[in-house]
Amino acid sequence: MRFKTSVRNIQTFSKLTASLSSLGKVAWVRLDDDNVRFTVIPETGTQVWASLSISSIFEDYTIQSAAPNNTIDLELSLPPLHRALKSALNATSASVRLTKKDGVPVLSFTIITNTISSGNSAGGFLHGTSDDPFGDNAFREERLDANMGRDREAVITQDIPIRVLTAASVEGIHEPRVRDPDAHIILPSLIQLKAISDRFTKLAMATSSGGTRSGLSNAANVPKLELAANMYGSLKLSISTDALNISSVWTGLNNPELDPRQIEDSGGLEEHPSTKLKAAGPDAWSTVRIDGRDWGKVLSVGRLGGRVIACFADEHALILYVYLSNYDDGVDDSVLTYYISSFSV
Repeated sequence: MRFKTSVRNIQTFSKLTASLSSLGKVAWVRLDDDNVRFTVIPETGTQVWASLSISSIFEDYTIQSAAPNNTIDLELSLPPLHRALKSALNATSASVRLTKKDGVPVLSFTIITNTISSGNSAGGFLHGTSDDPFGDNAFREERLDANMGRDREAVITQDIPIRVLTAASVEGIHEPRVRDPDAHIILPSLIQLKAISDRFTKLAMATSSGGTRSGLSNAANVPKLELAANMYGSLKLSISTDALNISSVWTGLNNPELDPRQIEDSGGLEEHPSTKLKAAGPDAWSTVRIDGRDWGKVLSVGRLGGRVIACFADEHALILYVYLSNYDDGVDDSVLTYYISSFSV
């Protein structure tokens, strides 16, 4: 079993791990000849299934195993991975390989940085005894580089303990099964959406009975955001408590066209729930209710940029597809898929 690669885009990889670790501390990672997959399945809250093209984060990629497609399945802790990547943000290069240290499997990061070593800035000046400050004894001649900062290469190694998983142990892991969505819409800027969502949640928590003193840290007591979309380019975010009822509406958004080939098993485009919702007019909405704090963590993926499509299964679930740009033309998009269950009324 062998895996070694250079990190092509440290910043993107760091932002990805920061976003994933906000939702769960442990990830299942699948490496193979074609893709890199990260899966986060916390006990409660949003699940993330990320499928990345190799070129989006790696280069000089080498992998070998006895499994089909040279697949290697790993389990790792996300916080130390993110810390290693943060330490490499200003590096000239970073590489990672699968190895063992004291019999324990690890992902070993080798980070190379250039540091500037300062010379002795006063080393070329001597206090002369002559009354003439420009006399022969005032200075001594030296080589130019004696007092200049010089680049020095520093090599840092960070080892992240992992578990190498058997194929049988991950065979039953699969993405949640969700019925066909009633509405699908391209979301506005996630940074803007996060700012408004966080503000709504904080206001609701502050005005709820007893406020934070009553223990709103309990997930059952956290106010729920209501998110709704129609098939006429509108998105609505609202929250309601005994003391507060506020909402914000976006219009002019895009409802992307469905690919008929992808919905043949659902009876075709004419029978698709989104077609029926559109026929019901702009006042027909598909609605989900979500934990405001969890939603804020999901929206942290906005730091990666990319196009985001939200699919609403009314009163059931919200699925986000976050499409990231790839370096190489002709390579399939990297996509992060978020599954968020809806709370009942």
